[in-house]
Amino acid sequence: MHLPAKKSLGQNFLKSKEAVRDIVSAADIQPGDNILEIGPGKGVLTEALLAKLSTGGRLIAIEKDDRMIPLLREAFAGSLASGKLILIHGDILEMTVEKLAECGLREGQYKIIANIPYYITGQLLRMFLESAYQPSKMVLMLQKEVAQRIVARDGKESILSISVKAYGTPKYVAKVPAKYFSPEPAVDSAILLIDAISKQFFSKNQLSESAFFETVKLGFSHKRKILASNLEIPSDQRVQTLSAIGLEEKVRAEEVAIEQWAALAKIFRTD
Repeated sequence: MHLPAKKSLGQNFLKSKEAVRDIVSAADIQPGDNILEIGPGKGVLTEALLAKLSTGGRLIAIEKDDRMIPLLREAFAGSLASGKLILIHGDILEMTVEKLAECGLREGQYKIIANIPYYITGQLLRMFLESAYQPSKMVLMLQKEVAQRIVARDGKESILSISVKAYGTPKYVAKVPAKYFSPEPAVDSAILLIDAISKQFFSKNQLSESAFFETVKLGFSHKRKILASNLEIPSDQRVQTLSAIGLEEKVRAEEVAIEQWAALAKIFRTD
């Protein structure tokens, strides 16, 4: 059955066995893992994930496109019957913690694997990284430039890269050329791994998430201004304040490491 991609859903079906192999490898799937797959589409990645799981492991696949549900049910009838695969027709952005728990997923004890539409990348990252119901690991197919920005490949941090690093360790796994999808998107993609996901950064630094991110957002508020100006540090206090945490007076927000942001947040916290 030929099912064309829906532009409204931002669909680009992955057709590369090499890319599928890289995704599965990055996820480091163990036999008893619980995995949440977002947007299985025609099931190319689903098949590879199921092959890696053994008794005790479970794959929960959430698909928004109603056209794909019959196709997936037919293709994976055996896994559905055994309970190894749970197929949910729905929108991941509307899923609740309670619904995930009903499927057998537990906080910090499941992995997310997703070839997602570019336009929901930011929402998905916030939803699961900020959640009280975090996964242990995420392997995502993203727009290449976004993946590069998250790992700060050019050496320049951003609100996005700092936000992800506050919760886990991002790693750029591999480039996935546009030709590996059908239809071909306008830009190349990349596989991004976010490992060791937790909220330990905040507890270790005795900071609330809100206090930390308020400081980061303020620091990046005017890209052309130096950090001290954005944080409104008085001129006569800049050298002392910044040098105490290893920063130069003229430093810009993109040059500040995550632990230094934590130190700044403690100074400027309002909670």
